[in-house]
Amino acid sequence: MLERFRGFWTRLLSPVARFLIRCGVSPDAVTLVGTLGVCAGALVFFPQGHLLAGVLFITAFVFSDLIDGFMARETGRTSKFGAFLDSTLDRIGDGAIFAGLALYWAGPGDSDLYLVLSLVCLVMGSVTSYARARAEGLGYQAKVGIAERSDRLVSILVMTGLGALFDLPILQQVTLWALAAASTVTVVQRIWVVRQQAMAEHDAAAEGA
Repeated sequence: MLERFRGFWTRLLSPVARFLIRCGVSPDAVTLVGTLGVCAGALVFFPQGHLLAGVLFITAFVFSDLIDGFMARETGRTSKFGAFLDSTLDRIGDGAIFAGLALYWAGPGDSDLYLVLSLVCLVMGSVTSYARARAEGLGYQAKVGIAERSDRLVSILVMTGLGALFDLPILQQVTLWALAAASTVTVVQRIWVVRQQAMAEHDAAAEGA
């Protein structure tokens, strides 16, 4: 759903990307710095209860995900390793965000329930990505589901930030419930879709035998 805004933000950030190219900065370096920034924002600010500051800090580095891709295309330095590094570090950054929220609920937030929900979001978000990658590695398609990565990331950051700004923690709480459910449903959807493809492949092989 939110992927349709990628083109707008890429155009907006293209001057920054071109400046970094002129400075000799590589796309992989931007990817690495962006991930470190996201992890630092989540694991330093969130556990201390500085949710709004954490969201703003993280948001500044999240845009590196658009900048590095533009830089790679602009310089002709796209590569399989670059794509692998980008995807791998994205998962680390996503995990850090929900880990930071879990630490917040274990500390200043003082709620075992939302600590568990944060961990559910962390685990199921990772499994969602793994299920698709594993399916594609086996020759199947699994790009289905109601909780794509960008949707999960934007919704939790926006609602955490607004909840902190207006002192409405329920905004983040409701979002955690929604993401935990949506991520779980997405994993089930992907398992089902791959199962259907595997059964069809098996049936076709049996008919041809």
